Formats: sequence, structure tokens, C-alpha cells
Amino acid sequence: MTSDARARDADLVAALGRGERAAAFDLLVVRYTPRLYRLCWLLLRDSAHAEDAVQDSLLRAWRALDSYDPARAALSTWLYSITRHHCLGLLGRPALQALSLDEPDGETLAATLAQPEAAPADARATLQTLIDALPETPRACLQLFYWEDRSVAEVAAQLGLPDNTVKTHLHRARARLRQALADQGLDDPALWL
Repeated sequence: MTSDARARDADLVAALGRGERAAAFDLLVVRYTPRLYRLCWLLLRDSAHAEDAVQDSLLRAWRALDSYDPARAALSTWLYSITRHHCLGLLGRPALQALSLDEPDGETLAATLAQPEAAPADARATLQTLIDALPETPRACLQLFYWEDRSVAEVAAQLGLPDNTVKTHLHRARARLRQALADQGLDDPALWL
């Protein structure tokens, strides 16, 4: 069975198979630049650095394009992996680190989320603020799963995590957000329709 990611990029892989390297790469750039930017911004949290990281990652992908093996991973997974590793290198960290509520910083986060803030005029802005306050890995899981419409397996591959860890991050992040919204009186579903 072909995964969604493999099916989405079948045209690119076919073009590479026919030796149309430049044409395939041009299409890859058009298709993935916005997605790579979102991933870079998610990891680096800075627009200028994210733009530079996208360009660097695409250059790395171009140089390594001949080594891409469709049997090992979907093209998007391979590209996201290159980008993720590049961003992590820029951050000077070997991997994203999850924050547990059992750790001292986790309690601070939970307390911050639970404190009511001055309610912004737009409930969606509040939700974005709460999402931005999540630890890096759960936030990345949420944004890739919901905004990028990635499957759990694709999120796991992109972030270098096991599938069950991604599911746990999603579950816990949703629970934190639900509680934080309730604490601010924004848990009425009518506000979000």
C-alpha cells in the first residue's frame, strides 16, 4: 500500500527515475518551500533564520538528490529529515527535547497556562498564544498534525520520534490546551464555530 506522502510525490519520484533531476527539483522547491519554512520556523522561532535554513536545506537536498532512495523513505520524509537535522544543528542540539510536567520547567509551564491572562479580542489569538507556550516537541507535533495535515507516522518520521511518542505528545498537548482554555473561560464550543 502506498502512503499518502509517497502518492503525493509520485510525480517527482518518477521524474527523478527518468533522469529529469532539474525539473523534479524545481517542482520540489515549489511544492515544499512553504512547508519547509513552517518546519524551520517551528524549530528556530525566527523568520530570518527560518528563511535561511530553508535555502540551506534545499541546497543540501539538491546536492544529495542522487543519493535519494525511494525504497527507504518518501521524498517528503527525506526532505524533512534533511531540514530538521540542519535546524537542529543550527540550534546546537542533537535532538528536540520533550518537556515533562514531572520536570521543574514543566510545572512552570502548567502554572503559566493555568493563569488567566487578559483575554484578547480574538479567542483564536488566545489559542495560538497557548500553543506557542507549549514545549517545543508537543507544539511541533500539534502543528504538523493539524496545520500540515500530516499523519502520525509522517510526524514521527519528520521529528525522529516513535509513533506512540507522537500520539502521547498530541494527547497531552490537547489536554493542556483544553484545560488552559477552560481556565480562561474559552471552553465553550460555540466560541470556535
